[in-house]
Amino acid sequence: MIVRRTALLPLPAEHLYDIIEAAENYPRFLPWCAGAHIVFRDDSMVSADLRVKWGGMNFEMRTRNPKRRPGYMAIHLERGPFKRFEGEWLLTALSPEACKVAFNLDYEFDSGLMTRVAGPVFKRLTDTMVEAFIQHALATPVAAAPVMVSAPADAAPVLPVPIEVRPIDTAEAPAPLPPAEAAAEVLPVDGGETKADEAPVVPVPAAAPPQTDPPEAAPTPAPPPA
Repeated sequence: MIVRRTALLPLPAEHLYDIIEAAENYPRFLPWCAGAHIVFRDDSMVSADLRVKWGGMNFEMRTRNPKRRPGYMAIHLERGPFKRFEGEWLLTALSPEACKVAFNLDYEFDSGLMTRVAGPVFKRLTDTMVEAFIQHALATPVAAAPVMVSAPADAAPVLPVPIEVRPIDTAEAPAPLPPAEAAAEVLPVDGGETKADEAPVVPVPAAAPPQTDPPEAAPTPAPPPA
C-alpha cells in the first residue's frame, strides 16, 4: 500500500519538524497511538517503539529514522508485523513563517490475515495521519526565535581607555597657607579632652575697657574774708 500526502502550512518548517520528530508525544494527539518510547536519539538519528491500538488492531513496532533538521526524516522498520514499511517526511521552507510538507509511505503486512483484519483500519489511519500532525502543529504555540544583535561590519571596536597614574611631584605641591589663613587652634574642653564631633573653639581676644573722660575736679572753695 502506498500513501502520498502534501500540504501547505502557515508555520515555520522547524516547528512542524520538531513535532514530527518528537515521537514520545504521539499519544497526546494520535488516537491510535497507545504508547511511545524513545530508544535512541542524536542529531542525525531517532529510534522509537510505538504501540498501535485501534479498531481491533493491537501491535507494537519499532522504527529507526535518519533525520536532518528541519527538512527531512526517513522511516525504516526495525520490528513489527510488516513485510515492508518505508516512508519519509519532506519539509520545504517557503518563508520564515510558511512551509510545504510531503509524507510518503509504502507498507505491506507480513500475513494475509493481518492484511484482511487490520489493512482497512490502518489505511484510514495513514490517510488521516498528516492531517492529525497539521492540526496539532497549528494548536501548538510556535517557539520564539532568538534575536541576534550584531554590530555593523564597519564599526570600529570599542577599546578601553588607558588610565595613567603618576606620583605627585612635591615641587608642584601647593604652597602652605599664610599664618593668617591657618586653621584656628582647637582648645580643649571638658577637662582637656577634645571631642571629635564638636566644632573647634576659636579664642576671642579680650575686649578693651571702654574709654571714659576723667571726672571733673570739684571747684575749690574761696577763702573766707578777713
